[in-house]
Amino acid sequence: MHYLLFSLLGMLFLTPAFAQSPVRVAVAGLSHGHVDWIFNRPGKKDIVLVGIYEPNQELAARYVKRYKLDQKLFFDDLGKMLDQAKPEAVSAFGAISDHVAVVRACAPRKIHVMVEKPLATTLADAKEIQALAQKNNIHVLTNFETSWYASNQHVKKLLDEGKLGEVRKVMVNDGHQGPKEIGVSDEFLEILTDPMKNGAGALMDFGCYGANLMTWLMEGVRPVSVTAVAHQNKPAIYKQVDDEATIVLQYPKAQCVIQASWNWPFSRKDMEVYGTDGYAVAVDATTVRQRLEEKAPEKAIMLEPRPAPYTDPFSFLASVVSGQLALEKNDLYGLPLNVTAVEILEAAKASAASGKTVYLK
Repeated sequence: MHYLLFSLLGMLFLTPAFAQSPVRVAVAGLSHGHVDWIFNRPGKKDIVLVGIYEPNQELAARYVKRYKLDQKLFFDDLGKMLDQAKPEAVSAFGAISDHVAVVRACAPRKIHVMVEKPLATTLADAKEIQALAQKNNIHVLTNFETSWYASNQHVKKLLDEGKLGEVRKVMVNDGHQGPKEIGVSDEFLEILTDPMKNGAGALMDFGCYGANLMTWLMEGVRPVSVTAVAHQNKPAIYKQVDDEATIVLQYPKAQCVIQASWNWPFSRKDMEVYGTDGYAVAVDATTVRQRLEEKAPEKAIMLEPRPAPYTDPFSFLASVVSGQLALEKNDLYGLPLNVTAVEILEAAKASAASGKTVYLK
């Protein structure tokens, strides 16, 4: 009898994740190539899709057919969808330049927002998003694939524990063969190659990872200066935007080199952190190479993937919106860090255009 009572109490009080109702989520836009993830989450009950805003009727019809979606989910007016579907959170999958418009619509309605990286195309938009979020007490999360990596978390832990010493040099390498080369959709390619919708080419698309990660490693401290070189190796394909960019962030005692490219031989997202006492290289999501002593050999470590909800951005969104998970002060998803990342990217664009180093105020 006592065992049965204890079991019932455990079900009621010890497992809030199972008792939590699914978070009502809507999608704003279908043109971003990462949107398909939300339709491919078999067995997960943490969110329920209540609405989809997409003004492109042909694109909407394609998704209805591909995923056998109910036509009643679709709206061609964002405000109407928000008022009728009544989501608790919206995940934005349109152009990066549209993020601010989505937040303008959601914030007064007290609807949380998650956007795909980066937060915005301009610092002015990023600051407006932050102000709207603060005024209306909502979360605006920025989803980066590298936030899911156990390897990056391991490297940060080594740094926090003092095992690497003070940061001196960081190398962040991100990109792939190019969006056209890897076969992204026409709609996504149109965003990525439009300097207004994407903000830039590879500089924005993959430079944002380094800006996000370095700001995280530096606990939110902004660089003193930003120097960048951008180039078109394939002008016949990428007529309006860069496909190659190198960004150098200079801090009082550290430097970060961000290599963003649509010219790698294959996809990569890796990070090298060199301190005064050792180094660690996040090779991929679960592999780290580290050397913590001069006389010790380099050691390879295989890690387990991050636990739930960190393996799935929609599970993370649901956990934050439902109150099961609180954002850390220096969170990879958080607004303070990502506003700084956009500031870095804007300075990088200005530096590449002028050929001069940009010093941050």
